[in-house]
Amino acid sequence: MTTTPDPAFAGRSYPAGPVHTVSAAKIIEFARATGASSPLHTDPEAARGAGHPDVVAPPTFLVSLAQATEAQYIEDPAAGIDFRRVVHGEETFTLHRPVVAGDRLVPTLTVESVRAAGGHAMVSTRVDLTEESGAEVASVRSMLVVRGD
Repeated sequence: MTTTPDPAFAGRSYPAGPVHTVSAAKIIEFARATGASSPLHTDPEAARGAGHPDVVAPPTFLVSLAQATEAQYIEDPAAGIDFRRVVHGEETFTLHRPVVAGDRLVPTLTVESVRAAGGHAMVSTRVDLTEESGAEVASVRSMLVVRGD
């Protein structure tokens, strides 16, 4: 396997992933693990009192779904990525609405750019998350650094 990502992948979108149902248990577990202290993340009654149908996920909750979706690209042999050389650079989240327990999210991956930088490769990806109807929910952008030889 080469350690140089193929720049021809820039602009490529992968087929939408399977529907992912967000569970209250996972939201609560994530909130506790990350110190997200708002009762909206852990108490269904508090969330309903604030107008939500169930507990609300912290924005960074989507990182696990985004990373699982990025595996389509990272594990694609033609992409030329040696995962042992990947370092996470940064991550940003854009929420179009809160993510709540019971949401059924459909992730779609786009490789936004692949560029060389100082002997390494910088890969930008975007995972768009929609409702099954196609309504936008969130986008997660990641910068991966693939260390050179």
